[in-house]
Amino acid sequence: MRNYLFNALLLFILLSVLVYCTQDNDDYLFVAFWNVENLFDTVDDTEKNDDDFLPKGSYEWDQERLEQKMYNLARVIRSMNNNKAPDILGVCEVEHTYLLDSMANSFLSDFNYKSVGIESPDNRGIDNALMYKTDKFKLLSVIGDTVKLSAGFPTRLIIYVSLLSNLNDTLHIFVNHFPSRRGGQEESEIHRIETAKTLRDGIDRVLELNPSAKIIVMGDFNDEPTNTSILNTLKAKPFKCELLTGDNFIEDDNSDLFNTSYEQYEAGVGTFLYREKWDMLDQIIISRELLVGNSLRYECSSFEVYKPYFMVTQSGRFASAPFPGYGGRRYLGGFSDHFAVITKFKILR
Repeated sequence: MRNYLFNALLLFILLSVLVYCTQDNDDYLFVAFWNVENLFDTVDDTEKNDDDFLPKGSYEWDQERLEQKMYNLARVIRSMNNNKAPDILGVCEVEHTYLLDSMANSFLSDFNYKSVGIESPDNRGIDNALMYKTDKFKLLSVIGDTVKLSAGFPTRLIIYVSLLSNLNDTLHIFVNHFPSRRGGQEESEIHRIETAKTLRDGIDRVLELNPSAKIIVMGDFNDEPTNTSILNTLKAKPFKCELLTGDNFIEDDNSDLFNTSYEQYEAGVGTFLYREKWDMLDQIIISRELLVGNSLRYECSSFEVYKPYFMVTQSGRFASAPFPGYGGRRYLGGFSDHFAVITKFKILR
């Protein structure tokens, strides 16, 4: 009798765990962004400056190193979302979208990913793209928004993707990689402000058609949440969970974009280590509807800088930093020089 009761209890616990895991997978939308650092193919693109990343280039970039890079990236992606991988993943620094499809087919085939992006005028040819699970979403449209900088040099397109979920929610996703800080943060700031203006205009077009649009803005902004481009030009309000009272916003708050990365940024957390300082360059920003809506809602404080132990440098001068592909010109065989950022949304119906 005791054995019977023990076995029955054990079966109940196992079934409960299985139900819990199933609910966790079905009840949340898991979203991530990652600067994957120089995901190039090995073929010379005569219209782009990709010479360093060729077999005879300075990085000696060959098929073996490309395969190792894709394996490493896939290992991190798979480990997200309790080893179920993100439902939506924005990426930057990808030479061609087909590289993401190749990675997914080789190492992530069980997740039914599809990748979308548009070739940009960027001189190096490193672009923005989006991966999504086709069993959860249908692609509605993808648009590349050109950023015209006053300095005249070309930069990455802002990728705007519309997805329809299998629960009939339309998501508007903007994937970004703002101009770098090369030449100095202050000297280059105007480029990021101009890019933020283009992004803001695109978001406004969506909100004009639907003030309750579900918008997710993600990217490597090369600025932090309190810099001018993000705070003043894009008008992404620093968000802390204490802003919410129950299910409702403070009534006099008219903001329409909220920066989920702010709490971690305020705590001194970052995605990129530069001169022993952590910078929160990679962020996820959301529209008001995703904080107060009835179908999909941000899981408060779920924003996280994703640092799986196996991609963290464990010792030396750069201990705690992401383990990159190269150290200068020396091949290390790592992952990326940025950590990814992740967040969750509760599905309410």
